Formats: sequence, C-alpha cells, structure tokens
Amino acid sequence: MILNRVKKLSTELLNKYPNKFNVDFQQNKKVIEEIAKVRSKELRNQIAGYIASYINKQAKEQNKKIEEDVDQT
Repeated sequence: MILNRVKKLSTELLNKYPNKFNVDFQQNKKVIEEIAKVRSKELRNQIAGYIASYINKQAKEQNKKIEEDVDQT
C-alpha cells in the first residue's frame, strides 16, 4: 500500500515538475522539500529514491533503444 502511495506521489511530482528531478537522490530530496509538503522524512526519502531510480531506468531504456537503432543501420 505504501509503494502505491510513493508511486502516485512520485508520478504527480514528475508530471508537474519534469525538469527539476534527476538521478541524484540527494538533489531530489532537496527539490521535494522545496516544492512539496511531505511530513514524513521516510516518505520523502522513498519518493526521492523512486524518482531517481525511475529516471535512471528511463535513461537506460532510451540508451538501449538508441543502440538498437544504430545496430540496425
């Protein structure tokens, strides 16, 4: 149940502020403190970690797609 909450809040923040987040967990924590009111330190950290891993995963998928395109040419 908590994971669903983390995913939901993370998705909302990423949709609202797509350029503010990156793969750096520490930076994401600071951004969340500036733009959202998260009462729980644990929840803030979970959201920051989820966002960092999500962005990292997206970047890897994009790189893989680019490599596949290059291999096909």
